[in-house]
Amino acid sequence: MATKLAPLTTSQAEPKLSKEEILRYSRHLIMPEVGMEGQLKLKQAKVLLVGTGGLGAPLGLYLAAAGVGRLGLVDFDVVDFTNLQRQVTFSTSDVGRAKLDAAKERLGNLNPEIQIDTYETRLTSANALDILRDFDIVVDGTDNFPTRYLVNDACVLLGKPNVYGSIFRFEGQATVFGYPGGPCYRCLYPEPPPPGLVPSCAEGGVLGVLPGIVGAIQATETIKLILGKGDALVGRLLVFDALAMRFRELKLRKNPDCPVCGEHRTITQLIDYEEFCGIRGEEAPAPATLVPEITPREVKARLDRGDDLFILDVREPHEYQICNLRGHLIPLGELPRRVHELDSSREIIAHCRSGKRSAEAVEFLRRAGFRKIWNLKGGILAWSDEVDPSLPKY
Repeated sequence: MATKLAPLTTSQAEPKLSKEEILRYSRHLIMPEVGMEGQLKLKQAKVLLVGTGGLGAPLGLYLAAAGVGRLGLVDFDVVDFTNLQRQVTFSTSDVGRAKLDAAKERLGNLNPEIQIDTYETRLTSANALDILRDFDIVVDGTDNFPTRYLVNDACVLLGKPNVYGSIFRFEGQATVFGYPGGPCYRCLYPEPPPPGLVPSCAEGGVLGVLPGIVGAIQATETIKLILGKGDALVGRLLVFDALAMRFRELKLRKNPDCPVCGEHRTITQLIDYEEFCGIRGEEAPAPATLVPEITPREVKARLDRGDDLFILDVREPHEYQICNLRGHLIPLGELPRRVHELDSSREIIAHCRSGKRSAEAVEFLRRAGFRKIWNLKGGILAWSDEVDPSLPKY
């Protein structure tokens, strides 16, 4: 059943629209569903965007253009060339700049009438409640599981709606968590997936326009929450398949046994989300590696000496077409059934894009009895940095 929205309440004194703002928002004002009353609600609203990247880009642009009076931006990254394919807030001249600086400048130029607050920090259990507390709505534009669980739990504990979105390759999802009576992220995903099971966008890729579509849906839901108009995506997960150009809707139910929003809550404060998701924290000592590694410079020196090295590329065929070291291509997923193509008596150097997948390949092959095998540390990205700068990065 659709959730009818109630108007967002704020404690701020009633603002007024200037002559310039009336002109700026005129296409809103002539809509009876918005009008002066709705635009004033937008001006009073305080929305926090967690992440300014793929989803955060369209979110920031549309919410700033709509006249949301106070936007908070949380990020700690810098603009990279690989961001420009989808993160439309940024331009080529922004590469190397802090994302928050570039985003604040862009959004301020788009709408100088709004307030933009920046938080150049990683959102953690230590700072999340303090940062989220001052905002009416939180919009999750993150791309990792620890932060998604952190945002969810903080929103539930503070009673803030969490407008959620996620993207991968050609598919996106959007919903609203933490709305009164509705489910939260833990109701949908009680447990995180095992580390490494779900590849990141850097490993699996993402269609450049996809975050624009999903981010615009998140922005729409945010504006509806502020206006108190329409039916919210509460208890409904909207799934978009760009290849099929099809939307599906899945029903979500509040889990009465949910540890954070259920009837008998066991999570009453923020926890260690890296540990919860099985990821080693930055402060923890690194475990002794079981995968022998070799640096790109060491491999290059040995090849120049004429050593008989077998280069094993465990990426996908379409990645091989982008750039390669002229190695033998066996994608990681095909390795178990194609292991017979490898000669265990030869020295084997396995590589991928960054060294992650090839480390898994080395571990698998060592269990299969291979001993003369090393992982190329840093993968093809490190090779481009340390050996051959002409090799394209991706």
